[in-house]
Amino acid sequence: MTTILRLPGDPADITLPALLLRNAEDHGDLPALSWRVGEEWSTLTWREARRKVAVLAAGYAALGVERGEHVLMMMGNRPEHWLSDLALVHLGAVPVTVYGTSAPGQVAHIVRHSRARFAIVEGARELPRWEPLLADDTAPLERLVVVEAAEAGEHRTYGSLHATGSRLFNPDAFEKAWRENRPADPLTVVYTSGTTGDPKGVRLTHRNVILNGIALDGVVDFPEHVGHICYLPFAHIAERLLGIYLPVLRAAHVYLCADPAHVAATARELRPFQFFGVPRVWEKLAASVRAALAGLPEEQRRAIEAANETARAHVACRERGEEPPAELRTAYEEAKERVLDPLLALAGFDRLVWTASASAPMPLDVARFWAGFGLVIMDAWGLTETSGVVTTNGPDGFRLGSVGRPIEGLEVRVADDGEILVRGATVFDGYLRADGGVDDARDADGWFATGDIGRLDEDGYLWLTDRKKEMIVTSTGKNVAPALVESALKEHPLIGQALVHGDGRSYLVALLVLDPEMAPVWAAARGIEGDLAALVTHEAVLAEVARAVEAANARLNRTEQIKRYRLLAEEWGPETGELTPSLKLRRRVIRDKYMQVIDALYTP
Repeated sequence: MTTILRLPGDPADITLPALLLRNAEDHGDLPALSWRVGEEWSTLTWREARRKVAVLAAGYAALGVERGEHVLMMMGNRPEHWLSDLALVHLGAVPVTVYGTSAPGQVAHIVRHSRARFAIVEGARELPRWEPLLADDTAPLERLVVVEAAEAGEHRTYGSLHATGSRLFNPDAFEKAWRENRPADPLTVVYTSGTTGDPKGVRLTHRNVILNGIALDGVVDFPEHVGHICYLPFAHIAERLLGIYLPVLRAAHVYLCADPAHVAATARELRPFQFFGVPRVWEKLAASVRAALAGLPEEQRRAIEAANETARAHVACRERGEEPPAELRTAYEEAKERVLDPLLALAGFDRLVWTASASAPMPLDVARFWAGFGLVIMDAWGLTETSGVVTTNGPDGFRLGSVGRPIEGLEVRVADDGEILVRGATVFDGYLRADGGVDDARDADGWFATGDIGRLDEDGYLWLTDRKKEMIVTSTGKNVAPALVESALKEHPLIGQALVHGDGRSYLVALLVLDPEMAPVWAAARGIEGDLAALVTHEAVLAEVARAVEAANARLNRTEQIKRYRLLAEEWGPETGELTPSLKLRRRVIRDKYMQVIDALYTP
């Protein structure tokens, strides 16, 4: 466990700057942060990273940033973002990352709600959403700092701010400033991406985050100073935890991947020991592998399928807490060496010791697919409001389809209506108010109502059903969890995305989206030509999708079954608004966009 590293005090009394100092003193020559410069990696050691942070802190102080105030950032996963975040924390300021896909109205809401005077943005793509707020009397925004100097125009550049910091840096002032931080001080505010309504500001403290990281580290043994490919947005609690806070706690090595589209190539190059992806990422990776395997000769496919079944049997023994029989163990080791590891090596996944997912329940068929390669995706669950992880599966105990058991220091119980409640030291102290105060969302006994519906089994594993507010209530009064039905529909490789509708209706309907990677492969194998728009109307494709819906319905009860559906060619994404930046369905957006299609499904 990585918490064998020296902790500079009692875990509940540590601040993030104290850990950064520990890293510079104990692990100063080890790599901390790497990023691409052309075809090569540029790297800072922990000693160099802390020096950069100190210089930037002086620059931001000279800009006028004060203790306790919120500073907004809209940048990709680049060193200026990572270093600025830590520099602001050392000043006692509160860094707040805004999703790069946020609409102008969302940006304006966050500026006003956070009362931020300063924002750091990447370049020309971001400026049109921020510049109007400088002239808006109702917005407190005063200054923009722009990273891309050529695109900064009249605004202050990151380079000039860094130069000012180099000139004015005072080591005594720097050390004094960060030592004034207290564990109960805010470390960040994370604005939830919001499937409905305005984003809420979740205030998290140093203590919240550090205790969550230490508890999470108690679940699995990582190699010391393990590397992490950082590609999800820093505006999401998962990447803030995995890409900033845990690496500082672990003295780990962060590889910044500025473009998420390049994460697969980065993994092939780096062959990481750990990899995290939200369920949609694992679904997309599985679709890519399925598509590649479908093009192999039949004899080779059969050998891979046999190895997959052996791996699944081996995983099933571990899942039951049983020692695999000698014969199975030998067969698995042989399949792993001869078939599975060479295939995983093509994706850079042959050294993985920890594969994880969170943000939404992992579809069971996707978990089983990866189990066929010996990879157990350790599904976890948590919320921004809980500083990240509440429950997780681990090597010492897992159940595919569950989200694991509570980590140390957290209690979980299920209310009478099925809502999951959480209590513990890593639960936030409240939602930020526009006046700077905080509204405590916990009850008198300290329990936070998460809005998720689920159940605890007799072994303490948590199983999620759906979001409470997304439950469908039919006109007959029956409750349906749409995620359960959608997962059943997506088990067929042709169906990449699904949305189920039926609130207030007598039966359920669905919008189905062809998988853009698997559908062309499936069609080509059957001599069918055409793009996705042509495939959604092709007789053979429609017949196969009909069989997929029939197969899903056979596993569902009568209320959950789909009566009618429409097949779509256009994939949903954050850029077009149907998914949140963390790749969850924005159900209201999709329903509004396709309301005429949905209404037609209810027309006789």
